[in-house]
Amino acid sequence: MPTIFTKIINKEIPADIVYETEDVLAFRDINPQAPVHILIIPKIEIPKVTDLKGSEHSELLGKMFDAANVIAEAEGIAETGFRTVFNCGNNAGQEVYHLHLHLLGGRKMNWPPG
Repeated sequence: MPTIFTKIINKEIPADIVYETEDVLAFRDINPQAPVHILIIPKIEIPKVTDLKGSEHSELLGKMFDAANVIAEAEGIAETGFRTVFNCGNNAGQEVYHLHLHLLGGRKMNWPPG
């Protein structure tokens, strides 16, 4: 069964899309945890970080981080700072089992997180 993110990729449900390439899609989180909270997802279904295969997915991960940098610049947070986060599994807070990179910024981040 397709995840909600796959439905967003297929334009079956709306999202506030801020970036798109052939391999990556990024959109604003509907429950933002910072003034800028964008989810960056691959256009292929990979459930979680532990499903990544280095040789097979390294280029895709690079494209996701390239997207993060482009979006951070466009959102005006590249210079002030931002955080990128992958959650992996229930205990880490992963709710949708489609790999996604959180881009958070626009406020001072605390440490340690969560």
